[in-house]
Amino acid sequence: MDRGEFLVSLTAGGLAGVCVDLILFPLDTVKTRLQSLQGFKKAGGFRGIYAGVPSAAVGSFPNAAAFFVTYEYTKSLLHTNGSPYLRPITHMLAASFGEVVACLIRVPSEVVKQRAQVSPSSSTLRILSNTLYEEGILGLYRGYKSTVIREDFWSWKQGHVVDSWQSAVCGAFAGGFAAAVTTPLDVAKTRIMLAKTGSRNASGNVLSVLHGVWRTQGIPGLFAGIVPRMSAISLGGFIFLGMYDKIRSLLL
Repeated sequence: MDRGEFLVSLTAGGLAGVCVDLILFPLDTVKTRLQSLQGFKKAGGFRGIYAGVPSAAVGSFPNAAAFFVTYEYTKSLLHTNGSPYLRPITHMLAASFGEVVACLIRVPSEVVKQRAQVSPSSSTLRILSNTLYEEGILGLYRGYKSTVIREDFWSWKQGHVVDSWQSAVCGAFAGGFAAAVTTPLDVAKTRIMLAKTGSRNASGNVLSVLHGVWRTQGIPGLFAGIVPRMSAISLGGFIFLGMYDKIRSLLL
């Protein structure tokens, strides 16, 4: 990837990510509160629906840019003139590497955002400072493993297509289907990020968290927030991939 392509991917991915995160933020807040241990009403209900948006706004551009720059760079490294049947594998691997890198930025932003979403009376800055004071830098990476696993489950479904509208439709359907399938992982990620320091969930053991949710709430608990999650990711996939592909094609 040359310098021009690098800057194009950086700009297109960043702008697309910012738009999606800000437009669909209320759906994300509802989803987080439905998945929280205290329940939707105690977590804030429909009040302060934009609580935590500063964290999302700050982390959105670098997160999205990091994903697409890594995605495009990895794809260019793995590109061969061989069988077209190998292309999906190339895109899957590129997307996986992209998620691993992007989550280094996404997870700290997500931790602060989700804690603000269930504590609308506290400011984003206060939550950030409290997290650093009580848990240090590692506290900001609570749930990193569960986030990477969740993201890799659906990112490989995003195929490469030529036109902007095809990218948008593909992103919407692939994202919506994957959102439903990975909702239990998202519930586990939310519980881990919101868990009190020293609690069982704070250890970050995904299987242990899922077992605990299953034991106390059954299937409804494992799929808490599935409707706003599917809605947000379907719309997000449509906007994100469509906008990224369109901006990138205009800039190249």
